[in-house]
Amino acid sequence: MSSPIRIALAGAGAFGEKHLDGLKNIDGVEISSIISRTGEQAAAVAAKYGAKHSSTELADALARDDVDAVILCTPTQMHAEQAIACMKAGKHVQVEIPLADSWVDAQDVLKVQAETGKVCMVGHTRRFNPSHQFVHNRITAGEFNIQQMDVQTYFFRRQNINAKGEARSWTDHLLWHHAAHTVDLFAYQAGKIVAANAIEGPIHPTLGIAMDMSIQLKSETGAICTLSLSFNNDGPLGTFFRYIGDTATYIASYDDLYDGRQNAIDVSKVAVSMNGIELQDREFISAIREGREPNSSVQKVFDCYRVLGELEVQLKG
Repeated sequence: MSSPIRIALAGAGAFGEKHLDGLKNIDGVEISSIISRTGEQAAAVAAKYGAKHSSTELADALARDDVDAVILCTPTQMHAEQAIACMKAGKHVQVEIPLADSWVDAQDVLKVQAETGKVCMVGHTRRFNPSHQFVHNRITAGEFNIQQMDVQTYFFRRQNINAKGEARSWTDHLLWHHAAHTVDLFAYQAGKIVAANAIEGPIHPTLGIAMDMSIQLKSETGAICTLSLSFNNDGPLGTFFRYIGDTATYIASYDDLYDGRQNAIDVSKVAVSMNGIELQDREFISAIREGREPNSSVQKVFDCYRVLGELEVQLKG
């Protein structure tokens, strides 16, 4: 029997627990260490998920012999530096989206991955949601070609709180976090992005970020994408994708899929789970075991960050 893959999770907030819940369903995985902003929270989550170690310092987990890999669910601005630290410590790493909040930092992570040969996977969950997998399978089979994607990413975040309604220690970002999901997915489904434009609305007086943004993309296949993002939306929350193609229209919302007339499509047989986060974690564990590059490796999602960097230059200009 193969030895278990021993995981440290850093960032035991709302999203960190989603990963821990997914990992419970994967054979041959042990949670060894929980790292969080406060010792009290780290200890409580460690007790809940059976981890023998907890701390407020990532370095403590990286120094442990019973940690093979790390999942980073920490604030965005820490991702690149921490991913590099994990690989240099000899650990595989899955870093939640985004890989970095600058093009320069993204390049640094890719460089260290090439030097160390460690698995470095980025949490581009849309590649794993059964809804988007269904569409991708039709594309690769030559049965569907995207003409246009229309995407709405809407949240209500006029205060700096997380998905649990708790105060955040960092500020979220529409471009480097939420747009990254769609920029990568569009390229994954429609080909390399060859044109990109962005405009943003007013800057929030205390959060210091744009609360509304619009992005246009075009791929090498001629497909186009229109992405609307808002932290001001007081209504249905989340991201909603409309694929308009040559043979069908699909509407995707996380793990669920509908046709253009709102009829549900059964995607329960697309993968072994209906949970995109769990499927993402399964890919990470399998890539480590099999010594291969995972889907959403830093190399495979790297071009997304080139596009985001170009859009940031436009917005600052």
